[in-house]
Amino acid sequence: MPVVESVVTVPVPPELAFAVSQTVGSVRYRWDPFVREQHFADGATRPGKGVRTVTRSRHGLLMVSEYVSYVPPSHVGMKMVRGPWFFEVFAGGWRFAPGPEPDTTVATWRYNFRCRPAFLRPVAERIGTWLLGRDIRRRIAGFAAGCADPVVVAAAARPDSER
Repeated sequence: MPVVESVVTVPVPPELAFAVSQTVGSVRYRWDPFVREQHFADGATRPGKGVRTVTRSRHGLLMVSEYVSYVPPSHVGMKMVRGPWFFEVFAGGWRFAPGPEPDTTVATWRYNFRCRPAFLRPVAERIGTWLLGRDIRRRIAGFAAGCADPVVVAAAARPDSER
């Protein structure tokens, strides 16, 4: 199964980097170039293990995903529950570790996927690795910009009940 990974060091501590990564609504759209629209499903109002989200990408594709892990401030993992027909499997994990300097974080975003139908898999997965890799690099660059954006940082620093 192909794996796509991107890493960036951001100028905020892990707790804040994690909080930025979990922003929603207009704050999320401010930094995340991949997401055109995103909301929690099934009446959920905050992220957590077992919570589902509905995301429409900038490409117009719709995916329902579920948190399979949610461990602030170190990591979060999600898997596709329903999505584009060409993905048989799609999952991702974001890790946040203390950076090399005080109050910095190394963010590592890793995705894996399997395409269908099987007879197209060799070609589809090569193309998918290139496309997804490009999107993930743009997305993590947006995350890094968000970690330096005073509006995003202020929103992420508020307690969960105020976000």
